[in-house]
Amino acid sequence: MAGHSHVKNVMHRKGAQDARKAHQFGRLIREITVAARSGLPDPASNPRLRAAVTAARQANMTKDTVERAIAKATGATGGVDYSEVRYEGYGPAGVAMIVEALTDNRNRTAGDVRNAFAKHGGALGETNSVSFLFSRLGVVRYGAAAAGEEAMLEAAVEAGADNVESGPDGHEVTTSPENFFALRDALEARFGPPEEAKVDWRPLSTVTLDEERAVSVLKLLDAFEDNDDVQNVYANFDIPDAVMAKLSA
Repeated sequence: MAGHSHVKNVMHRKGAQDARKAHQFGRLIREITVAARSGLPDPASNPRLRAAVTAARQANMTKDTVERAIAKATGATGGVDYSEVRYEGYGPAGVAMIVEALTDNRNRTAGDVRNAFAKHGGALGETNSVSFLFSRLGVVRYGAAAAGEEAMLEAAVEAGADNVESGPDGHEVTTSPENFFALRDALEARFGPPEEAKVDWRPLSTVTLDEERAVSVLKLLDAFEDNDDVQNVYANFDIPDAVMAKLSA
């Protein structure tokens, strides 16, 4: 289990499916709201909003729910003003973590994130205290059936991709954050909607965790997962398959 993965990678450890879905929908609605306010409320003219709407549809959110979120963002039905905030710190075993949040109360969210770090053996740091340990990438993923390796490579290079990795599980195309939307749109025009498209933080190196330390790190991730303000968590840990098998048993 790689630590750079989104928080959803530890969701299976939670018990209540309905609660998880509510958390997921809440995060998606917040992203739609912020995206709609950052530009035009039309997904066709707003790349970030288009990405948010696509993610919502992939999560089986209804069209009415998506439209209500956009309406709230434009002031048609009122709504909450969310701010984008990034927190950085170290978790157990010196694991570096980046926490992205959308919040209507910065003081509340900062306190919650700080308390989560402290309670689980970590510490909240200053801005840019750990981000230098990560690279920022635009990532677009397709299943293997979407295209052959040569076709994907050709299209990705034409769209300005920095790297393409293809294998039995599919294709992963990466680029700079600045070129992300152009790359995604170019590939979507040729191969259809991707399985996933986002701007990601990737660790430059990872900390391998034993069973005891893995438990501590996963408890901290669970605490962030339970926080409605937290959108994404990235960390530079790796849990060997054998350890994950023991923890999942």
